[in-house]
Amino acid sequence: MSDLEITHQSVRDYIAAKKRGDKKTTDRIIAEVQARFDTRQTDESETAQLLRATMHVRFEEGE
Repeated sequence: MSDLEITHQSVRDYIAAKKRGDKKTTDRIIAEVQARFDTRQTDESETAQLLRATMHVRFEEGE
């Protein structure tokens, strides 16, 4: 993820949870970000960063 600047706490939390293998938390964060985007409480940058994180970080990858 070094090629991506993370500016949203939700994305940092998602990456940490995914590295721990915490699917319950990653699913919750995805749902929260989607709900914020759907109701226009966030812009597309949070969603885009989260999408990149889903593609680049593996479950239980470690710190």
